[in-house]
Order: sequence, then C-alpha cells, then structure tokens
Amino acid sequence: MVKPLPLEAKLAAFEEALSELVRSEVLFVRLIHQDLVTAGGKRIRPRLVFLASGAVGGAPFELELALAVELLHSATLLHDDLIDEAELRRGKEAAYRRYGNAVSVLSGDFLLSRLLHVVAKTGSLELVEAFAETARVLAEGEVLQFQVAALEDYSLENYERIITAKTAALMALATEGPALLKGLKGAWREALRRFGLLYGQAFQMRDDYLDLMGSPEALGKPVGGDVREGKATLLTLLLMERFPEVRAILKRRGGEAGDLERLRALARESGVAEEVEARIRERALLAAEALDPLPDSPYKEALKDLALAEGKRLA
Repeated sequence: MVKPLPLEAKLAAFEEALSELVRSEVLFVRLIHQDLVTAGGKRIRPRLVFLASGAVGGAPFELELALAVELLHSATLLHDDLIDEAELRRGKEAAYRRYGNAVSVLSGDFLLSRLLHVVAKTGSLELVEAFAETARVLAEGEVLQFQVAALEDYSLENYERIITAKTAALMALATEGPALLKGLKGAWREALRRFGLLYGQAFQMRDDYLDLMGSPEALGKPVGGDVREGKATLLTLLLMERFPEVRAILKRRGGEAGDLERLRALARESGVAEEVEARIRERALLAAEALDPLPDSPYKEALKDLALAEGKRLA
C-alpha cells in the first residue's frame, strides 16, 4: 500500500508560516496581504516545491523555499497589476485601485524584504544567487513584454522568451530548488529544472489562451486583458499569420466594439484555437517526460499529473 502524500499537511503549515511571516502593524500593508497573500489561491509554486522535494527524498529548508517562491510571485503580482492597470485580482479589486499606487508598490517591496529574510535563513549562498538571478529574469521578461507591445515586434521567438522569463523561470526555481538545497548535481537536478521550465511555459500558454477564450466568471476578471494591453499571445500570433486584421486589432488595443468577439470567432472558425490547445498539451507532455530520470514515486506522479492537467484547465 502506497503511503499517502503528506502534501496537504505541508501546505497547511505553509499557510500558517506565511501568515506569520507577512504580519505587519501597518493597517494598509496588513489589508493588502490579507487580500493577496493570505487569501489563498492555487499555491502552485509551493506545491511544486514540496512535490519536487519529495521526488528527491526530501530536502532541507523546503518550507523556507516554498515561502520564498510564493513571496516573489506575490510581490510581482502587486507590481504587475499596477503596471498593467488591472481592475481585478482573484475576483477582487486590485490592491493599487483600493489603496493607491504608492501603497501597492511599497507593499510589494515589503514582501521582497521578507523573501530576503527567509532565504537568508537557509544559509545557502547558491540559493541566494538563484533568487537574485530569477528576479532579474522576471524583471527583464516583463520589460521585454512591454517593449514588444510598444514596438509591435511580434514573433513566436519573442513570445517564447517572454513566457520563459515571466513565468517559467520562477517555476523552474521552485522545482530545482530542493535539489539545490540537497546538494544534488547531474540528471535529477536537471530533470527537475527542465520540468519546471516546460511546465511553466505550458501554464503561461494556457493562461494566455484563457485570457481571450475563457469565461469571465471562471477567470474572476474580464477577458481580453492581453489584447487591451497590446500583448501578443500564441493565439493572436497564429491568427496574425492568417488574418492581417488581427495586427490592426492589437494595434488599437481592441478598442473598437466587437474586436474581442471577432478574435474569438476567428480562433474558433479557423481552427487556431484547437491548434493552440494541441501545442499546450504537447508542451505539458514534454514536461511530464522530463521527469523520466527520477525514480518512480507518488511525488513524481503528482508532478506529472500537474503538468498534464494543463491540457484541460479552465481557469
């Protein structure tokens, strides 16, 4: 009989530690963190940490690593919502709209300060360097995304660079981190890093697809945000290759009545929506296959299941 994964217990301990870590006597900071950090969410990145740790037989400081990756993710959400002028986050009004730009930015900085604290507790200089490098990649990825939109430098190559930098890099740190903390080198560590990159790419491809083709109720926000920001996704890039009008719609940020519905109709009727779905499933399968060098375990299977689930995620 297979011993049940202690994953839910670890996630419960994570929630408790996170609440304590971001405790503040400043009301606005506390309110933002109640909305964003302690309100839950999918906790995909901490889940990846705990599963990757289990896949290599357990790693020291796995809780600290899980906290650190979630803090970096949450800090970027606060900053990104402001930059993107997003109205909603997880179905609620975005923090900067409720408390102002300055409070939102500085609260994101507060989270980064807590990240430094928790990473320092591991005593691993290599992990500190890994977080510094990942933060650099995240920032450059976000800037690249705005650069591409501003210059209309749309291409599949740039899209791959953006999703790898803004999403996959942090997920790769979440999955490789346990191997790093355990001092592992070679095939196991590379397998976990490759899984994180491929899974992160599939995850972002799915998010981008749902941004246009999903339902507002399931997403907790209006659809078409990427179009309104002039950001090309895999879906719109493939549409652009077939329909010149799509570039014009992106150029005007979907500003005319019926623009979003036109894109959705083109995607469905041309088969591009199905092609994007197939590409997401292919990337997810590559992620699952990347774990082959690891020994069989419930943790490895759970990681594979997470990846393969991207083929049918609805929100």
